[in-house]
Amino acid sequence: MEFLDLPQLASAAGNVRLPGSKSISNRVLLLAALADGETEVRDLLASDDTERMLEALQALGVGVTALGGENWRIKGCGGRFPVKQAELFLGNAGTAFRPLTAALALAGGDYVLKGVARMHERPIGDLIDGLRQLGADVTYLGNDGYPPLHLKPATIRPGGTVSVRGDVSSQFLTGLLMALPLTGVETTVDVVGELISKPYIEITLAIMARFGVEVKREGWQRFVVPAGSVYRSPGTIYVEGDASSASYFLALGAIGGGPLRVEGVGRDSIQGDVRFAEALAQMGAQIEMGPNWMEARAPEGGLVAVDLDCNHIPDAAMTLATAALFAKGTTTLRNIASWRVKETDRIAAMATELKKLGAEVEEGEDFIRVTPSAVKPAAIDTYDDHRMAMCFSLAAFATPLRINDPKCVGKTFPEYFQRFAEVTRAAPVIAIDGPSASGKGTVAARVAAALGFAYLDSGALYRLTALAAQRAGVAWDNEAAVAALAAQLDVEFNGEEILLGGVVVGDAIRSEDISAGASRVAALGAVREALLFRQRAFNRLPGLVGDGRDMGSVIFPQAQLKVFLTASAEERASRRYKQLIGKGFSANLPDLLADLRQRDERDAQRSVAPLRQEADAQLLDTTTLTIDEAVNQVLTWFSAVAQ
Repeated sequence: MEFLDLPQLASAAGNVRLPGSKSISNRVLLLAALADGETEVRDLLASDDTERMLEALQALGVGVTALGGENWRIKGCGGRFPVKQAELFLGNAGTAFRPLTAALALAGGDYVLKGVARMHERPIGDLIDGLRQLGADVTYLGNDGYPPLHLKPATIRPGGTVSVRGDVSSQFLTGLLMALPLTGVETTVDVVGELISKPYIEITLAIMARFGVEVKREGWQRFVVPAGSVYRSPGTIYVEGDASSASYFLALGAIGGGPLRVEGVGRDSIQGDVRFAEALAQMGAQIEMGPNWMEARAPEGGLVAVDLDCNHIPDAAMTLATAALFAKGTTTLRNIASWRVKETDRIAAMATELKKLGAEVEEGEDFIRVTPSAVKPAAIDTYDDHRMAMCFSLAAFATPLRINDPKCVGKTFPEYFQRFAEVTRAAPVIAIDGPSASGKGTVAARVAAALGFAYLDSGALYRLTALAAQRAGVAWDNEAAVAALAAQLDVEFNGEEILLGGVVVGDAIRSEDISAGASRVAALGAVREALLFRQRAFNRLPGLVGDGRDMGSVIFPQAQLKVFLTASAEERASRRYKQLIGKGFSANLPDLLADLRQRDERDAQRSVAPLRQEADAQLLDTTTLTIDEAVNQVLTWFSAVAQ
């Protein structure tokens, strides 16, 4: 599985231009396809969801032309798709699947609609029930109430009323409303129960109006599509920036200091999720807003918990759940039942992952309650859900994180983590690599002490792994078994003391036998993988100095300063000899020299993370330098790059 490791963050500030709204993009594409005339769609979201919609429209015979950038020309088909028989794959794109289902059910063709496994677990029965009331012929190809679907030509019933539940997903009502002009007759839609996600219906009505269809409504319970309603191209239409995506960056500013401005959506937006800014303000954030931008800063006293009905911001509310990790008190988010039927069961997924971080979490059918506690490093699973990945990136302000399957953000915001990196500043890292006995450990420890940074002796982790394997009777070349031990190491670094299983082992791991074992287990790819995140989890505020053989090349490739520290083999052997004798161990200088040369060769030639000087690393030869001289040189280099 692919993953992205995030260091602990220090601050966030800057400007972000948002990608187009997914909800607006797919609504506009479908209505442009159904309209009379050609429509130029500008600033369309480039994402998995819109790709599925564009592919489906092309398969249905709609003229789709890329104009460069995020601009497209759609040649409308006047309400009747040219291709009358097709099988469409729509991935996990609910904003494509639900509206297309409704449109194709009334369009007079024979169609099969499929998706990924999760889409086949997302309910669609309420939409199908509504369509059948109109005369649609829809068959479930799997479980009743769920995709995949087989649609055949409908027998439209003249006039009348259609009932649809409003408390599961607003996409059902959206799909019906967008498809009803295809019937040619006046139809009334009655909403049964409370309508959730009302702002998304407002988006639907606003875009339908842009294409010439005005829907009459009585509150949120009854909607009337007049007879003779026909979609007509508005010529050119612009897609707003995605208000849900804005929530992550506004929260970054509120947590990380700011100011952080998002451009492309503001107080004039038709999207309900702009009201996320109001919720963030209730938590204490300083919010400013213009017609097409919003900006957030952190409050002086920190964020405070809220108890909030989130019906008006169903997607953006997820961001509040992770922002709650930084708020004083217990945050309760209510009226979020729709989370259960999204790309994953988001209430359950959010609760599971927040608990990994150490938070106290309570979940119900339509609420989640989050009480922050001491946050700890964790690997966050994203459940093939773009919003899980983006929401949990905020937790990096509290601890280093691993985000599994980060590319799932491609559903709505493929460049999210790139934009994220551009507006955040991480805890600084000094990576010091070099061969055995070059003095890198001593220099790194003193540099860390001088700066007040944490110190990571990566070699100690491999020595501890070798010692644990020896004590468990596991051969050092048994890769799978050693990797399993490495993943479960019970290690504690307490000042200058190193404990394994609660026992001080500082001297034991410095023996020549364990040193040789460390070199052997370090050459095993599975062992290095098992220790990778454990090492990166040391990257905390105010900063870190790490020493080893692949600190700059593998563990911290984005380190602010990389140093390759070395000395002649003879000098290194002499240092090791004096060190061992000083600790009461017997030692032979010629044997130490031969062993060092063999180890250098083995470390340089190993297939996994070989010892080498990175192109962007400073070379520091300490053969003739004192420890103080070497330390001062590293501090001078760091001072220059930290400006």
